[in-house]
Amino acid sequence: MKAVVLVGGEGTRLRPLTETTPKPLLPFLNRPFLHRVLDHLAAHGVREAILSSPYLETEFHAFLTEREGGPTVTWITEETPLGTCGAVAGAAAHLDDTFFVLNGDILTDLDLTALAAFHRERGAVATIALTAVDDARPFGLVETRSDGAVRAFREKPSEPVPGTVNAGTYVLEPRALEGVAPGVAVSIERETFPSLIRRGEPVFAFLSEDYWRDLGTPESYLAAHVDALEGRLAERPPAPLVGESAEVEVGASVGPIVVLGAGSRVMRGAAVERSVLHAGVLVEPDAKVEGSILGPGSVVGSGAQVRGAVLGEGARVEAGASLEDARVGPGETAGQAIPS
Repeated sequence: MKAVVLVGGEGTRLRPLTETTPKPLLPFLNRPFLHRVLDHLAAHGVREAILSSPYLETEFHAFLTEREGGPTVTWITEETPLGTCGAVAGAAAHLDDTFFVLNGDILTDLDLTALAAFHRERGAVATIALTAVDDARPFGLVETRSDGAVRAFREKPSEPVPGTVNAGTYVLEPRALEGVAPGVAVSIERETFPSLIRRGEPVFAFLSEDYWRDLGTPESYLAAHVDALEGRLAERPPAPLVGESAEVEVGASVGPIVVLGAGSRVMRGAAVERSVLHAGVLVEPDAKVEGSILGPGSVVGSGAQVRGAVLGEGARVEAGASLEDARVGPGETAGQAIPS
């Protein structure tokens, strides 16, 4: 089978991290996340993945140049964002049989082989993977009949309610794209699937209990690392995870739920807890970092206290400063010294 991986979003909710790095290329456990997506596809027999993105496209080219292993990647230049189905329709010339579509920012252990088998057994034109969540507000709900056929897509609820939501992975037949004009922005969730249901096409839902998390916000990105380090994924890394040439000086403290990127350094007297540090981060002496994401090459000055913060590439927190629940853009300096 083939797969279309949707990687074209600008990752606005993850700024400032995504101002310099596309969301699918942000590191997850010290590897660009897209590696994990492609590895997962290869493990389930996918031989070709089709990708396109008009946002920071050159970053993807660099990634693909250094990637090793399957599946083969076909890159399609997309000059303007075309939405989820528009991007798939742009790949239609490469799709002559049943294929997967998946969002490039979803962390999941979903059994793609079982999903494809379910799709074929039902004779579906489209099958949507669903997952159960405690709060459906960010996602909206999917209504199904007792046989698994999809009835309707409900708007996002205003109050927190549990339910089954679209998990961002689909199996489609080429005819699902009939009527989708090339080069036009189209949403597969809001337009394509409802149109197929209205036409009486067989659209089914596949409910999975496999691990699933949307990485679209700093909170969920950090929570995914916590899940991995606490053993909730099939892949279980050492905790803490210390990247190549990363250094923790004598007298520094690094908790178990921490990822240190390659070449990062935590200096004497500093403490890091429940945080992700990208490559080349420097935490200077006696600084405290908790519940934060520090972008590549960022610096936390001596004695500073950083909690719930997101630092963009090359950002700096001044020595002795206190920074809480803040975002600092690439190359920017933030914080004022704590009054003595």
